[in-house]
Amino acid sequence: MTSAPTILATCKQTRFHLLDDAPSSEVRTGQGTHSGWIVILTFAKIDVEGLSITVTSKPLDPDDASKPKGKGKSKVMLSGQELITDGHLRLKGGIHYGLLGRNGTGKSTLLRAMAEKLIPGIPHATRVAILQQTQDDSEGSYGLSLEKTVLDAVLSSDTTRNEMVKTANFLSKAFEDNDPLGPVRAIRKVKHEQAQKRLFLADKNANLKSGARGLVARKDLKAAELNLESMQRLLEQDLEAVDAETIQADTQEAVEELHNLQSRLEDMKLADVEKEARRVLAGLGFKEDSLGKKVSTLSGGWRMRCMLASVLVQVPDVMILDEPTNFLDLLGVVWLETYLKLLRESSETTVLLVSHDRDFINAVCEEIVILRDQKLNYFRGNLAAYEQDFEEQRLYLSRMKEAQERQKVHMEASIRENMKVGKRTGDENKLRQAKSRQKRVEDRVGLQVGANGSRFKLSRDMPGYHFTSRPEIEVPVEERGATMRLPDPTELRFPGPLVSLEGITFQYKKTERIILDNVNLTVHMGDRVGIMGLNGSGKSTLIGVLTGNLSSPKGKVTTHSRLKTGYYSQHSVEELQDLGRSQAGLTALGLLMAETGSSLGEGEVRALLSSMGLAGRTVSDVPVAKLSGGQLVRLALARIVWNAPQLLILDEITTHLDYHTVTALATALSSFEGALLVVSHDRFLVRSVVEGKRDMEHKLDEEFEGLEEEETEPSKSRRRSVYVVKAGKLNEQANGVDQFEQSLVKRVQKMLSA
Repeated sequence: MTSAPTILATCKQTRFHLLDDAPSSEVRTGQGTHSGWIVILTFAKIDVEGLSITVTSKPLDPDDASKPKGKGKSKVMLSGQELITDGHLRLKGGIHYGLLGRNGTGKSTLLRAMAEKLIPGIPHATRVAILQQTQDDSEGSYGLSLEKTVLDAVLSSDTTRNEMVKTANFLSKAFEDNDPLGPVRAIRKVKHEQAQKRLFLADKNANLKSGARGLVARKDLKAAELNLESMQRLLEQDLEAVDAETIQADTQEAVEELHNLQSRLEDMKLADVEKEARRVLAGLGFKEDSLGKKVSTLSGGWRMRCMLASVLVQVPDVMILDEPTNFLDLLGVVWLETYLKLLRESSETTVLLVSHDRDFINAVCEEIVILRDQKLNYFRGNLAAYEQDFEEQRLYLSRMKEAQERQKVHMEASIRENMKVGKRTGDENKLRQAKSRQKRVEDRVGLQVGANGSRFKLSRDMPGYHFTSRPEIEVPVEERGATMRLPDPTELRFPGPLVSLEGITFQYKKTERIILDNVNLTVHMGDRVGIMGLNGSGKSTLIGVLTGNLSSPKGKVTTHSRLKTGYYSQHSVEELQDLGRSQAGLTALGLLMAETGSSLGEGEVRALLSSMGLAGRTVSDVPVAKLSGGQLVRLALARIVWNAPQLLILDEITTHLDYHTVTALATALSSFEGALLVVSHDRFLVRSVVEGKRDMEHKLDEEFEGLEEEETEPSKSRRRSVYVVKAGKLNEQANGVDQFEQSLVKRVQKMLSA
């Protein structure tokens, strides 16, 4: 069994660092005796410079960090995959950030390192709540208690509040008993537990620091060890032999601690927390009668919704959401958008989220953090503004570079001519003029604008005597997902609809509700059909009837005699993951070779995988079990298109993709000559692929074929329809996605105002 990867995080800390460096990392105010402090957690910002994060399969040896470093060897060389090098993590209080980056760049690892306080510059007192993409089914640091009900699991997710309730109840029970020494035993036990926590934090702090700070941290660790030993002796002391003055002092300390905890719990208003939990669960799709169900009875998708609710009801300093829309229908997405907007207005909680849903990021985020080339860059504005600014900057710099290249060629030609004439005629003026122009080429060619936006000045913008020229103009490379190309569909030989549903009525049991009620749908070659609807509305049942996996007792299903269908299920990635776990050595190349049989040779299979964005050693050397979610989506696509189908049915295909790859996928689908039936909650995908619209806020690749191309080339005209499944009916939306979205916005407004 392989061990879980270890995250190693280091950063640069200066003596003027703004973050609290104490192991307890608490901001304290007020007065009290002994441990009777009133603790107020405040969060202004996270500002960590020189951040480096490495993932290694080798477990971290605590002794390595505590060993004194020799001169010139203060930097520990870490083996493993380096994800971030000398980055700057900067988050301001109350701001909502969107974290962007290609699949595999380390977004989820960075979020996990923040949540687990593995980054030394993040104070231990910073309260972080996280929703991760993958959760362990067992109860863990971020997991839910499987044996609790949905409501209880959400209410018990705030560990800080739970600890306060537990301690308050423990002290209160000690006073209720008739034993006069009960409060003394209780407060000593509480102080012993606090000493254990301080020792844990001090030990962690000492392992993360070196040099002068490491020396101070190890002194703090020694003090914490002595404090725990002292608390242990007090806990084991025979209270019968303790003097009355000490008993009275400890009892008074227990009274003050209990009063302090009760005051803080009253401020939290636990009744309001339950009301908020019910409201959040309802917004995420939970019915009132399902709140009493055990978490263990829920499917994976509903467990993730429950986990999302448990994060939202907390009041953390930093809320981390990694793909929160993955298991939500469009109603849930719109509700979450609205909820986070209201949170931004009413709370100082900092939100850092990752999502492939462009519209969601654009609506929620105020600033963008870009993880690229192992660095963190920042942009003040939403995703649409960032894309527009990036394109304008790229265009400006490319034009500047082209103009300077032309100028440089002209000046170098003039220099050569002056040198030639000067040497031939012995004209010193010509030679001096040539040298002067050569120096001008060396000094003046480069970036024309300084860091502050003003015109570049060598003496001001190039610090240090050893700098004699301007930096070269570097045109930023557009961050695109791996290009994807779909094979042309097989010819049908004779015309006709690919698939036709007539009067389809379906219910799983006669005593249950009707799922599909007199549904009619016809799909021809080249059609673009979008299917939307809430979870449980019948979309999956409709797909089952279309693919032949379900048979309808009423109605008629007709398919073209030569039809080939490629079906991407919303569980396709999970199926590949299960396959990879059952066959450890299975690769993408081996899987496709086995499934295509003698139809395709190895070269053709490699070409097919390459057209999906999987190439080189990835397809032949990396096991399927080690592929990322985005790579598995590409492999699943290759599995359904290798035989050139005329109809592609895609059910929630964007779930495991980053937003760059979603753009590449939209471009590939737009030029597909066959028919597309897309089931998705992703508004951008349906709007672009099905409706053929070039969203003004989101730039598409130049190869995208939509309504504009159809207007210039009538031969490319297609039927484009968006349907919503509701109450068993298939309703066409005259205004497409926008019509459905607006109906949900009104519904969410009523839910939040209730």
